[in-house]
Amino acid sequence: MATGIPAEKAAGAEVTDAPQPRSVRVVLLALMIAMLLAMLDNMIVNTAMPTIVGELGGLEHLSWVVTAYTLATAASTPIWGKLGDMYGRKGAFLTSIAIFLLGSALSGMAQDMSQLIGFRAIQGLGAGGLMVGVMAIIGDLIPPRERGKYQGMMAGVMALAMIGGPLVGGAITDHLGWRWTFYINIPLGAVALAMVTAVLHLPKKRARGRIDYLGTILLTVGITSIVLVTTWGGSQYAWGSAIIMELIALGVVSVVGFLFVETKAAEPILPLHIFRNRNFTLMSGIGFLTGFVMFGAMLFLPLYQQSVQGASATNSGLLLLPMLLSMMAVSLIAGRVTTSSGKYKIFPILGGALVVVGLFLLSTMDVTTTRFMSGVYMAVLGAGMGFLMQITMLVAQNSVEMKDMGVASSSTTLFRTLGSSFGVSIMGAIFTNRVGDEMVRRLGAGAGKLGSAQLDHASLLKLPAAVREAYQYAVSSGTHGTFLVGSIIAVAMFVAAFFVKEVPLRGAAPAPEGERDGAPVAPPVTESVS
Repeated sequence: MATGIPAEKAAGAEVTDAPQPRSVRVVLLALMIAMLLAMLDNMIVNTAMPTIVGELGGLEHLSWVVTAYTLATAASTPIWGKLGDMYGRKGAFLTSIAIFLLGSALSGMAQDMSQLIGFRAIQGLGAGGLMVGVMAIIGDLIPPRERGKYQGMMAGVMALAMIGGPLVGGAITDHLGWRWTFYINIPLGAVALAMVTAVLHLPKKRARGRIDYLGTILLTVGITSIVLVTTWGGSQYAWGSAIIMELIALGVVSVVGFLFVETKAAEPILPLHIFRNRNFTLMSGIGFLTGFVMFGAMLFLPLYQQSVQGASATNSGLLLLPMLLSMMAVSLIAGRVTTSSGKYKIFPILGGALVVVGLFLLSTMDVTTTRFMSGVYMAVLGAGMGFLMQITMLVAQNSVEMKDMGVASSSTTLFRTLGSSFGVSIMGAIFTNRVGDEMVRRLGAGAGKLGSAQLDHASLLKLPAAVREAYQYAVSSGTHGTFLVGSIIAVAMFVAAFFVKEVPLRGAAPAPEGERDGAPVAPPVTESVS
């Protein structure tokens, strides 16, 4: 029995508040499993990294295990989005799951660090299509007006990955071995693969144009250069070093060339016309800034709590619980209100304000701050993130025609990914410099090297009391600097939100022709699921 949005409604009227059939919910369950795969992988693998290095060796190449995955994911994200638009969402999504599972299986069988790095790149290629596929398929199946109902589900998956990833990774590594941190993806992915294959039915598409190969190459080179600059700059290489300067030059030339090629291509990999829409451009910028401050915060909060507040590294995921629970609850409330009222502009404004306040409060933490107060500060930041995380994707998808749903989803995801790379790099450089300077100020020039190390609570207890106290003050100084800079940058997010135009969401009452900020009102979804 075919279910879904009746075909007779495709001709004109918008769909209004129709309950989603059970089969759509089954598809959503499969999509959430795939989303969990994409978000959980790095969390689990990071916990197992010391064990992996102990068995495979190659400590000098350790960073590439993460970098290869990140590069492949970022570079492939816009490509997956375009392939879904051109050849059909379902086929592209199933292919990305299959590649991710192949990379997971091969990574689990790696015999040396070089193999693991290569297999992680394969895994990353598949991962690039997982999140994009999830968001684009949801965009196809559920009108934006109804999509708010499911924001809590997506925020819950994110919270589960952030909290459970380190715990699951540690348990698997200790009891089953590090290879199972990769093998665990296979049964979960197989379930998602089977469910999507059996239940999701979307119209087949035939591309009229050729793939934009030159644009794809230029975009891949540009993204790779940007990610490498933010990954290597200030750590492996000095910011003024020749290789960083060369990567910056290569990135700039590639991006400029890409923009030129996209104006000429018949089927551009990233159609530039979608950026003429004010809401889409604003959501891309807000998404970039959201990734910048969020991942920076998630990197340094556990370090502060372990080094200064004496928390256990084993429970690093639980340290973020106040932020993640707040984010999940607020996302659920915002989604429900959006669905019932059709209004959403207030949420990015509130989100931007709370992020600024939350980061500023976190910048006030010092060696005397209690866990309760830091938890309150994290909850404020999480509430801001809850207003922003799903709304940015919702508004971006509502701002384009249905034929561009894939590239809209992939572009928004890509900007958030690039924002996280910049955030980790810039905030990391600020943190490292402040910690080193504070150690030198308190203990003399010889303490600068110690300041560059990240010491957990157990390691700190082995240090002399004076050194331990100096390091704790230094970490407090470092987190103060990073969160203060983050709060200043987040002001731009708050200001940008005021320029969002509240355009009726598809699925709400019919809107006048051409009202959607320059993007024609697309017909509602006609896909069905069986």
